[in-house]
Amino acid sequence: MSAFFLSTNGSELAKRLKHEGIRTGEIIAYRAWRVIVPSLYWSGDDFLHSVQMRDYIWLPDKPASGDVKTHGVYSFRHTIRSMGEYGYNARGVLLFGKVKIWGEIVEHEAGYRSQFGKIISLDHGAPKLLEKFRRIYHLPN
Repeated sequence: MSAFFLSTNGSELAKRLKHEGIRTGEIIAYRAWRVIVPSLYWSGDDFLHSVQMRDYIWLPDKPASGDVKTHGVYSFRHTIRSMGEYGYNARGVLLFGKVKIWGEIVEHEAGYRSQFGKIISLDHGAPKLLEKFRRIYHLPN
């Protein structure tokens, strides 16, 4: 007869379990990007910006990246199409679309925080801005 003990301390169990190195491939998720439109105080530019990390620019031909232990690339599990659905305090003009995420990924209740992300479509927002940024980021219409 063998003895079986169940620990109620999850961190002890986590320390003993071997990491199996699970790989899921890429995940398609949803997010918003901020557009800097020209105004009296801002000159504007031709890049999409992170909504919350104001200084982060998403470059057209390079994946976004971040350390998931600090920030990472945030995205949502379900489609977001408007500021109301975005649910965070966001200022300015936003465009909404899909992002392919990969690398180290942390899953949250509403979505993900990933090591890498690349814009794969821009789906909702002001039509003229969608057209402009689809062209700049080489995305389908």
